[in-house]
Amino acid sequence: MSSEPVATPPAATQPLSGAEEKKIEAGEAQSTVTQAPAAVEPVAPAPPRGVDQKNAEPVPAEEKKFEASPEEKAATVQEKKSVTTPLEQLLADLPAITREAGHGEIWGVTLTDATHVPTTIVLEKFLRANAKDMVKAKAQLIEALKWRKKMDPLKLLTDVEFDKSKFGDLGYVTVYPKTDAHAKEVVTWNIYGAVKDNKATFGDVDEFIKWRAALMELSVRELDLASATEPIPADGTDPYRMVQVHDYLNTSFLRMDPAIKAASKETIQTFSMAYPELLKEKFFVNVPLLMGWVFAAMKLFLSPETVKKFHPLAYGSSLAGELKGWGSELPEAYGGKGKAVKEGLTVKYAVDKPAAEKVTPVAEVTKEETKE
Repeated sequence: MSSEPVATPPAATQPLSGAEEKKIEAGEAQSTVTQAPAAVEPVAPAPPRGVDQKNAEPVPAEEKKFEASPEEKAATVQEKKSVTTPLEQLLADLPAITREAGHGEIWGVTLTDATHVPTTIVLEKFLRANAKDMVKAKAQLIEALKWRKKMDPLKLLTDVEFDKSKFGDLGYVTVYPKTDAHAKEVVTWNIYGAVKDNKATFGDVDEFIKWRAALMELSVRELDLASATEPIPADGTDPYRMVQVHDYLNTSFLRMDPAIKAASKETIQTFSMAYPELLKEKFFVNVPLLMGWVFAAMKLFLSPETVKKFHPLAYGSSLAGELKGWGSELPEAYGGKGKAVKEGLTVKYAVDKPAAEKVTPVAEVTKEETKE
Protein backbone atom coordinates (compact mmCIF):
# COMPACT_ATOMS: atom_id res chain seq x y z
CA MET A 1 0.00 0.00 0.00
CA SER A 2 1.40 3.46 -0.87
CA SER A 3 1.95 6.11 1.78
CA GLU A 4 1.88 9.84 1.53
CA PRO A 5 5.30 11.56 2.08
CA VAL A 6 5.60 12.95 5.58
CA ALA A 7 7.72 16.06 6.26
CA THR A 8 10.34 15.73 8.93
CA PRO A 9 9.72 18.29 11.66
CA PRO A 10 12.30 21.07 11.64
CA ALA A 11 15.15 20.86 14.11
CA ALA A 12 14.86 22.95 17.23
CA THR A 13 16.63 26.37 16.90
CA GLN A 14 17.94 28.96 19.33
CA PRO A 15 15.99 32.25 19.69
CA LEU A 16 17.12 34.82 17.09
CA SER A 17 18.89 38.00 18.08
CA GLY A 18 17.47 41.35 17.07
CA ALA A 19 20.15 41.83 14.39
CA GLU A 20 19.33 38.51 12.82
CA GLU A 21 15.64 39.26 12.77
CA LYS A 22 16.40 42.46 10.92
CA LYS A 23 18.48 40.62 8.32
CA ILE A 24 15.58 38.24 7.70
CA GLU A 25 13.16 41.09 7.32
CA ALA A 26 15.58 42.61 4.79
CA GLY A 27 15.41 39.40 2.73
CA GLU A 28 18.89 38.15 3.48
CA ALA A 29 19.42 34.38 3.64
CA GLN A 30 19.53 32.91 7.04
CA SER A 31 22.21 30.28 6.78
CA THR A 32 21.65 28.85 10.22
CA VAL A 33 17.93 28.05 9.71
CA THR A 34 17.27 24.40 8.74
CA GLN A 35 15.49 24.04 5.36
CA ALA A 36 12.36 21.88 5.09
CA PRO A 37 13.31 18.50 3.66
CA ALA A 38 12.15 17.34 0.19
CA ALA A 39 9.16 15.02 -0.14
CA VAL A 40 10.00 11.36 0.55
CA GLU A 41 9.44 9.04 -2.47
CA PRO A 42 7.46 5.83 -1.73
CA VAL A 43 9.66 2.75 -1.61
CA ALA A 44 8.61 -0.37 -3.52
CA PRO A 45 8.56 -3.53 -1.38
CA ALA A 46 11.52 -5.83 -1.79
CA PRO A 47 11.01 -8.82 -4.07
CA PRO A 48 10.61 -12.24 -2.42
CA ARG A 49 13.67 -14.30 -1.70
CA GLY A 50 15.03 -16.12 -4.70
CA VAL A 51 13.84 -13.45 -7.16
CA ASP A 52 16.44 -11.63 -9.22
CA GLN A 53 16.56 -8.21 -7.60
CA LYS A 54 17.78 -6.59 -10.82
CA ASN A 55 15.02 -7.93 -13.05
CA ALA A 56 12.19 -8.05 -10.53
CA GLU A 57 9.07 -6.18 -11.61
CA PRO A 58 7.94 -3.52 -9.15
CA VAL A 59 4.59 -4.19 -7.54
CA PRO A 60 2.11 -1.44 -8.39
CA ALA A 61 1.43 0.66 -5.35
CA GLU A 62 -2.30 0.65 -5.96
CA GLU A 63 -2.59 -3.20 -5.92
CA LYS A 64 -4.82 -4.48 -3.17
CA LYS A 65 -6.03 -7.89 -2.02
CA PHE A 66 -7.68 -9.63 -5.01
CA GLU A 67 -11.45 -9.74 -5.13
CA ALA A 68 -13.29 -11.28 -8.11
CA SER A 69 -15.35 -8.90 -10.18
CA PRO A 70 -19.06 -9.63 -10.77
CA GLU A 71 -18.20 -10.79 -14.29
CA GLU A 72 -15.54 -13.19 -12.99
CA LYS A 73 -17.92 -14.55 -10.36
CA ALA A 74 -20.53 -15.18 -13.04
CA ALA A 75 -17.96 -17.02 -15.17
CA THR A 76 -17.06 -19.27 -12.21
CA VAL A 77 -20.71 -20.14 -11.65
CA GLN A 78 -21.10 -20.98 -15.34
CA GLU A 79 -18.00 -23.19 -15.22
CA LYS A 80 -19.45 -25.15 -12.31
CA LYS A 81 -22.69 -25.64 -14.25
CA SER A 82 -20.74 -27.05 -17.20
CA VAL A 83 -19.15 -29.87 -15.17
CA THR A 84 -20.18 -33.06 -16.95
CA THR A 85 -22.10 -35.97 -15.47
CA PRO A 86 -20.58 -39.50 -15.34
CA LEU A 87 -22.69 -40.45 -18.37
CA GLU A 88 -21.43 -37.46 -20.36
CA GLN A 89 -17.85 -38.29 -19.39
CA LEU A 90 -18.28 -41.91 -20.48
CA LEU A 91 -19.84 -40.79 -23.77
CA ALA A 92 -16.88 -38.48 -24.37
CA ASP A 93 -14.50 -41.41 -23.87
CA LEU A 94 -16.53 -43.79 -26.02
CA PRO A 95 -14.42 -43.49 -29.21
CA ALA A 96 -11.27 -44.34 -27.22
CA ILE A 97 -13.10 -47.22 -25.48
CA THR A 98 -14.18 -48.90 -28.71
CA ARG A 99 -10.71 -48.41 -30.20
CA GLU A 100 -9.04 -50.05 -27.23
CA ALA A 101 -11.51 -52.96 -27.22
CA GLY A 102 -11.41 -53.34 -30.99
CA HIS A 103 -15.18 -53.81 -30.89
CA GLY A 104 -18.21 -51.52 -30.75
CA GLU A 105 -21.27 -53.82 -30.51
CA ILE A 106 -22.96 -54.95 -27.34
CA TRP A 107 -26.42 -56.52 -26.82
CA GLY A 108 -27.31 -55.84 -30.44
CA VAL A 109 -26.49 -52.14 -30.04
CA THR A 110 -23.74 -50.48 -32.08
CA LEU A 111 -22.31 -47.84 -29.76
CA THR A 112 -22.23 -44.36 -31.29
CA ASP A 113 -22.79 -41.10 -29.38
CA ALA A 114 -25.05 -39.11 -27.06
CA THR A 115 -27.73 -38.66 -29.73
CA HIS A 116 -28.27 -42.43 -29.89
CA VAL A 117 -30.67 -43.50 -27.12
CA PRO A 118 -29.67 -47.22 -27.13
CA THR A 119 -26.04 -46.17 -26.59
CA THR A 120 -26.96 -44.08 -23.55
CA ILE A 121 -28.96 -47.02 -22.16
CA VAL A 122 -25.97 -49.37 -22.40
CA LEU A 123 -23.58 -46.89 -20.78
CA GLU A 124 -26.04 -46.05 -18.01
CA LYS A 125 -26.24 -49.74 -17.11
CA PHE A 126 -22.47 -49.99 -16.77
CA LEU A 127 -22.46 -46.85 -14.62
CA ARG A 128 -25.20 -48.17 -12.33
CA ALA A 129 -23.33 -51.45 -11.96
CA ASN A 130 -20.39 -49.41 -10.62
CA ALA A 131 -22.23 -46.91 -8.39
CA LYS A 132 -21.78 -44.19 -11.07
CA ASP A 133 -17.98 -44.48 -10.87
CA MET A 134 -16.98 -43.52 -14.41
CA VAL A 135 -13.47 -45.00 -14.21
CA LYS A 136 -14.72 -48.41 -13.05
CA ALA A 137 -17.59 -48.39 -15.55
CA LYS A 138 -15.17 -47.62 -18.36
CA ALA A 139 -12.86 -50.49 -17.38
CA GLN A 140 -15.77 -52.95 -17.21
CA LEU A 141 -17.17 -51.80 -20.55
CA ILE A 142 -13.79 -52.33 -22.24
CA GLU A 143 -13.56 -55.82 -20.72
CA ALA A 144 -17.11 -56.67 -21.84
CA LEU A 145 -16.47 -55.49 -25.40
CA LYS A 146 -13.26 -57.52 -25.60
CA TRP A 147 -15.17 -60.57 -24.36
CA ARG A 148 -17.86 -60.09 -27.01
CA LYS A 149 -15.25 -59.74 -29.72
CA LYS A 150 -13.69 -63.03 -28.65
CA MET A 151 -16.89 -64.97 -27.86
CA ASP A 152 -19.20 -63.50 -30.55
CA PRO A 153 -22.41 -64.33 -28.63
CA LEU A 154 -24.64 -63.09 -31.46
CA LYS A 155 -23.18 -65.78 -33.69
CA LEU A 156 -23.69 -68.34 -30.92
CA LEU A 157 -27.38 -67.47 -31.02
CA THR A 158 -27.92 -67.30 -34.76
CA ASP A 159 -25.51 -69.86 -36.22
CA VAL A 160 -24.39 -72.41 -33.65
CA GLU A 161 -26.37 -75.61 -33.05
CA PHE A 162 -25.83 -77.03 -29.57
CA ASP A 163 -25.85 -80.64 -28.47
CA LYS A 164 -29.42 -81.45 -27.47
CA SER A 165 -28.35 -84.42 -25.36
CA LYS A 166 -26.34 -82.03 -23.16
CA PHE A 167 -28.49 -78.88 -23.11
CA GLY A 168 -31.90 -79.79 -24.48
CA ASP A 169 -34.87 -78.73 -22.26
CA LEU A 170 -32.55 -76.75 -19.97
CA GLY A 171 -33.28 -73.21 -21.12
CA TYR A 172 -36.23 -71.19 -22.46
CA VAL A 173 -37.33 -67.57 -22.85
CA THR A 174 -40.92 -66.42 -22.44
CA VAL A 175 -42.32 -62.97 -23.26
CA TYR A 176 -45.42 -61.74 -21.42
CA PRO A 177 -46.99 -58.63 -23.02
CA LYS A 178 -48.43 -56.12 -20.57
CA THR A 179 -51.41 -53.80 -20.91
CA ASP A 180 -49.13 -51.07 -22.25
CA ALA A 181 -48.53 -51.88 -25.92
CA HIS A 182 -44.87 -50.94 -25.59
CA ALA A 183 -44.17 -52.83 -22.38
CA LYS A 184 -43.46 -56.50 -21.76
CA GLU A 185 -41.92 -58.84 -19.25
CA VAL A 186 -39.12 -61.11 -20.44
CA VAL A 187 -38.43 -64.26 -18.40
CA THR A 188 -35.43 -66.54 -18.83
CA TRP A 189 -35.94 -70.07 -17.52
CA ASN A 190 -33.07 -72.36 -16.51
CA ILE A 191 -34.49 -75.81 -15.78
CA TYR A 192 -31.50 -77.43 -14.10
CA GLY A 193 -33.65 -80.29 -12.88
CA ALA A 194 -33.72 -81.48 -16.52
CA VAL A 195 -29.98 -82.19 -16.57
CA LYS A 196 -29.47 -85.86 -17.44
CA ASP A 197 -25.70 -86.10 -17.07
CA ASN A 198 -23.80 -83.63 -14.92
CA LYS A 199 -20.45 -84.43 -16.50
CA ALA A 200 -21.80 -84.08 -20.05
CA THR A 201 -23.57 -80.77 -19.36
CA PHE A 202 -21.10 -79.07 -17.04
CA GLY A 203 -17.85 -80.94 -17.68
CA ASP A 204 -16.73 -78.66 -20.51
CA VAL A 205 -17.03 -75.23 -18.88
CA ASP A 206 -16.32 -73.31 -22.11
CA GLU A 207 -19.05 -75.20 -23.95
CA PHE A 208 -21.51 -74.57 -21.11
CA ILE A 209 -20.68 -70.84 -21.06
CA LYS A 210 -21.30 -70.64 -24.82
CA TRP A 211 -24.69 -72.32 -24.49
CA ARG A 212 -25.61 -70.09 -21.55
CA ALA A 213 -24.45 -66.96 -23.42
CA ALA A 214 -26.61 -67.90 -26.43
CA LEU A 215 -29.64 -68.21 -24.14
CA MET A 216 -28.82 -64.85 -22.55
CA GLU A 217 -28.53 -63.21 -25.96
CA LEU A 218 -31.96 -64.60 -26.82
CA SER A 219 -33.38 -62.86 -23.74
CA VAL A 220 -31.60 -59.60 -24.52
CA ARG A 221 -32.85 -59.74 -28.09
CA GLU A 222 -36.41 -59.84 -26.75
CA LEU A 223 -35.67 -56.70 -24.68
CA ASP A 224 -34.87 -55.07 -28.05
CA LEU A 225 -32.59 -52.35 -26.68
CA ALA A 226 -31.52 -51.37 -30.21
CA SER A 227 -35.03 -50.01 -30.89
CA ALA A 228 -35.45 -48.14 -27.60
CA THR A 229 -36.48 -44.48 -27.92
CA GLU A 230 -36.66 -43.50 -24.25
CA PRO A 231 -33.45 -43.20 -22.19
CA ILE A 232 -33.16 -44.56 -18.67
CA PRO A 233 -34.28 -41.78 -16.26
CA ALA A 234 -31.26 -40.19 -14.59
CA ASP A 235 -32.37 -41.14 -11.09
CA GLY A 236 -35.35 -43.34 -11.94
CA THR A 237 -36.14 -47.00 -12.47
CA ASP A 238 -34.51 -48.82 -15.36
CA PRO A 239 -37.32 -50.33 -17.50
CA TYR A 240 -34.96 -52.40 -19.69
CA ARG A 241 -34.48 -55.48 -17.53
CA MET A 242 -35.63 -59.10 -17.32
CA VAL A 243 -36.67 -61.73 -14.78
CA GLN A 244 -34.71 -64.97 -14.42
CA VAL A 245 -35.94 -68.22 -12.90
CA HIS A 246 -33.69 -71.12 -11.94
CA ASP A 247 -35.62 -74.31 -11.22
CA TYR A 248 -33.87 -77.04 -9.20
CA LEU A 249 -36.74 -79.51 -9.00
CA ASN A 250 -35.50 -83.12 -8.68
CA THR A 251 -31.91 -81.92 -8.43
CA SER A 252 -29.77 -83.55 -5.77
CA PHE A 253 -27.32 -81.37 -3.86
CA LEU A 254 -26.34 -83.97 -1.27
CA ARG A 255 -23.11 -84.49 -3.17
CA MET A 256 -22.23 -81.49 -5.25
CA ASP A 257 -20.36 -82.36 -8.42
CA PRO A 258 -17.13 -80.33 -8.79
CA ALA A 259 -18.01 -79.79 -12.47
CA ILE A 260 -21.23 -78.01 -11.45
CA LYS A 261 -19.37 -75.78 -9.01
CA ALA A 262 -16.77 -74.85 -11.62
CA ALA A 263 -19.40 -74.06 -14.25
CA SER A 264 -21.49 -72.05 -11.77
CA LYS A 265 -18.52 -69.99 -10.61
CA GLU A 266 -17.40 -69.20 -14.16
CA THR A 267 -20.94 -68.28 -15.22
CA ILE A 268 -21.41 -65.87 -12.32
CA GLN A 269 -18.08 -64.15 -12.95
CA THR A 270 -18.55 -63.87 -16.71
CA PHE A 271 -22.16 -62.72 -16.70
CA SER A 272 -21.72 -60.14 -13.95
CA MET A 273 -19.01 -58.60 -16.14
CA ALA A 274 -20.64 -58.94 -19.58
CA TYR A 275 -24.35 -58.41 -18.76
CA PRO A 276 -24.60 -55.82 -15.95
CA GLU A 277 -27.91 -54.36 -14.85
CA LEU A 278 -30.04 -56.52 -17.15
CA LEU A 279 -31.60 -58.33 -14.21
CA LYS A 280 -34.75 -57.09 -12.53
CA GLU A 281 -35.39 -60.05 -10.24
CA LYS A 282 -33.94 -63.56 -9.99
CA PHE A 283 -35.89 -66.44 -8.43
CA PHE A 284 -34.42 -69.76 -7.35
CA VAL A 285 -37.35 -72.16 -7.03
CA ASN A 286 -37.64 -75.67 -5.58
CA VAL A 287 -34.43 -74.93 -3.71
CA PRO A 288 -33.07 -77.47 -1.20
CA LEU A 289 -31.64 -76.09 2.03
CA LEU A 290 -28.27 -77.59 1.14
CA MET A 291 -27.89 -75.15 -1.74
CA GLY A 292 -26.51 -72.40 0.47
CA TRP A 293 -23.09 -72.58 -1.19
CA VAL A 294 -24.54 -71.14 -4.40
CA PHE A 295 -25.66 -67.93 -2.67
CA ALA A 296 -22.37 -67.72 -0.77
CA ALA A 297 -20.51 -67.88 -4.11
CA MET A 298 -22.69 -65.17 -5.62
CA LYS A 299 -21.95 -62.76 -2.80
CA LEU A 300 -18.24 -62.99 -3.61
CA PHE A 301 -18.64 -61.71 -7.18
CA LEU A 302 -21.78 -59.57 -7.17
CA SER A 303 -22.57 -56.19 -5.65
CA PRO A 304 -24.87 -56.03 -2.60
CA GLU A 305 -27.47 -54.27 -4.75
CA THR A 306 -27.52 -57.19 -7.18
CA VAL A 307 -27.68 -59.80 -4.43
CA LYS A 308 -30.82 -58.06 -3.11
CA LYS A 309 -32.58 -59.07 -6.32
CA PHE A 310 -32.16 -62.80 -5.54
CA HIS A 311 -35.10 -64.67 -4.04
CA PRO A 312 -34.89 -68.36 -3.08
CA LEU A 313 -38.28 -70.15 -2.95
CA ALA A 314 -38.80 -73.63 -1.53
CA TYR A 315 -41.72 -74.31 -3.91
CA GLY A 316 -42.10 -73.41 -7.56
CA SER A 317 -45.84 -72.85 -7.14
CA SER A 318 -45.05 -69.79 -4.98
CA LEU A 319 -43.54 -67.89 -7.90
CA ALA A 320 -46.77 -66.44 -9.34
CA GLY A 321 -47.50 -64.72 -6.05
CA GLU A 322 -44.13 -62.96 -6.18
CA LEU A 323 -44.82 -61.35 -9.56
CA LYS A 324 -47.63 -58.92 -8.88
CA GLY A 325 -49.88 -58.01 -11.80
CA TRP A 326 -48.80 -60.72 -14.25
CA GLY A 327 -47.95 -63.80 -12.18
CA SER A 328 -51.19 -65.45 -13.32
CA GLU A 329 -49.73 -65.70 -16.83
CA LEU A 330 -47.00 -68.08 -15.66
CA PRO A 331 -47.21 -71.83 -16.29
CA GLU A 332 -49.33 -73.89 -13.89
CA ALA A 333 -46.21 -75.45 -12.36
CA TYR A 334 -45.32 -71.99 -11.07
CA GLY A 335 -48.72 -71.00 -9.73
CA GLY A 336 -50.19 -69.40 -12.86
CA LYS A 337 -52.63 -70.38 -15.59
CA GLY A 338 -50.45 -69.82 -18.65
CA LYS A 339 -48.64 -71.99 -21.17
CA ALA A 340 -45.91 -74.44 -20.28
CA VAL A 341 -42.30 -73.30 -20.25
CA LYS A 342 -41.41 -75.57 -23.16
CA GLU A 343 -43.70 -73.53 -25.42
CA GLY A 344 -41.31 -70.61 -25.08
CA LEU A 345 -38.29 -69.65 -27.20
CA THR A 346 -34.98 -71.49 -27.06
CA VAL A 347 -31.59 -71.71 -28.78
CA LYS A 348 -30.73 -73.89 -31.77
CA TYR A 349 -30.00 -77.57 -31.31
CA ALA A 350 -28.46 -79.99 -33.74
CA VAL A 351 -31.04 -82.21 -35.41
CA ASP A 352 -30.54 -85.87 -34.63
CA LYS A 353 -29.50 -87.44 -37.92
CA PRO A 354 -30.87 -90.94 -38.74
CA ALA A 355 -28.36 -93.76 -39.01
CA ALA A 356 -26.86 -93.86 -42.50
CA GLU A 357 -27.76 -96.86 -44.65
CA LYS A 358 -24.92 -99.22 -45.42
CA VAL A 359 -23.65 -98.60 -48.94
CA THR A 360 -21.37 -101.02 -50.70
CA PRO A 361 -18.24 -99.21 -51.92
CA VAL A 362 -17.88 -98.97 -55.68
CA ALA A 363 -14.58 -100.85 -55.59
CA GLU A 364 -16.21 -103.82 -53.85
CA VAL A 365 -19.12 -103.88 -56.33
CA THR A 366 -16.70 -104.03 -59.24
CA LYS A 367 -14.79 -106.85 -57.57
CA GLU A 368 -17.95 -108.87 -57.02
CA GLU A 369 -19.10 -108.28 -60.54
CA THR A 370 -15.84 -109.68 -62.02
CA LYS A 371 -16.47 -112.99 -60.27
CA GLU A 372 -19.60 -113.61 -62.26
